[in-house]
Amino acid sequence: MDSPKNFAVIGAGNGGKAMAAHLALSGFRVTLYNRTLEHISQIKARMGLDLESVEGQPHGFAELAATTSDIGQAVKDADMIMVVVPSSAHADIAKSIACHLSDGQIVVLHPGRTFGALEFAKVLRDSGCVADVTVAEAETLIFICRSEGPSKARIYGIKDAVPIAAFPATRTKMVLDSIRQVFPQFIDGINVLHTGLNNMGAVLHPALTILNAGRIEATQGDFKFYIEGLTPAVGRVLEILDSERMNVVASLGIRGQTALEWVQMAYHVTGRDLREAIHNQPGYFEVKAPSSLNHRYIFEDVPTGLVPIASLGKTNGISVSGTSSIVQMGCMVHRTDYWSSGRSLEKLGLSNLSTKELTRYVNEGRFS
Repeated sequence: MDSPKNFAVIGAGNGGKAMAAHLALSGFRVTLYNRTLEHISQIKARMGLDLESVEGQPHGFAELAATTSDIGQAVKDADMIMVVVPSSAHADIAKSIACHLSDGQIVVLHPGRTFGALEFAKVLRDSGCVADVTVAEAETLIFICRSEGPSKARIYGIKDAVPIAAFPATRTKMVLDSIRQVFPQFIDGINVLHTGLNNMGAVLHPALTILNAGRIEATQGDFKFYIEGLTPAVGRVLEILDSERMNVVASLGIRGQTALEWVQMAYHVTGRDLREAIHNQPGYFEVKAPSSLNHRYIFEDVPTGLVPIASLGKTNGISVSGTSSIVQMGCMVHRTDYWSSGRSLEKLGLSNLSTKELTRYVNEGRFS
């Protein structure tokens, strides 16, 4: 595939606005989609949005080709479709675009969280999509960013290296070749087991939010989330979650990245432990905490991050007691059953696969 010229950005939250503006200011034709037209009415009226960014990166007014709540219009002429929504919405997006896709298009989940590309591809098939479409996932969102008003976004930082993988992995090189002109920071993520199980959002977000629940509710998030919220005790909990995740990764014969290694790779910072390394990254300094507990750090990262990691761990006989406890607390805080709604192996139709069969499936797109 030639380098993409036309992009569709699905989602107009923090990441979607930043993605659309960055792409448009980089010289590409961009259509921005959001399911609620009212949410993007000012962007539509202005025919674009403002972007403030880190030094040396595109910034200013970003003119968009179109802004729409019609997903068919959004993806019709797109070479590459950037899905920048909470991963808990991936299945709904896949259902809604299944009948609109055409051969050769690339869908990239920013990020996929855990098993995102596998779920997205399965929902496309189950929804009757027959187009030869490539689904890929980034390991994490490339930006540290926030929305600053209805038609403005700010990028606080851009990660130096972000793994990306396609499903099946035989298509990863093609995706990399296509996206590298836009984002040279993307690197080969090997396969979606690697990108999905190196899901640092699952390690960082739910526990950090839940363990700061009282402070979030008392202040509406008016404190520095990664600096003031990440105390030594909270840091120790994150280290335990990361250790359990690494044990799950090892059970598949994969060489995973610790959260500390990931922070060092993504931001070129150092630290004696995860907490210190995060505190050494300037991009995190001014990021405020969520304004409420009704936030994607729980309703996204628990069912699409911690649940699949715990599910795989239990299947492979790995202790995931810390991970399970955070899932359970998320269920209690939101009065819902994330164990049932989350991305378990059973829901993805993968519970009966051996490790060898699962690896072949993600690499080649077939079970045997």
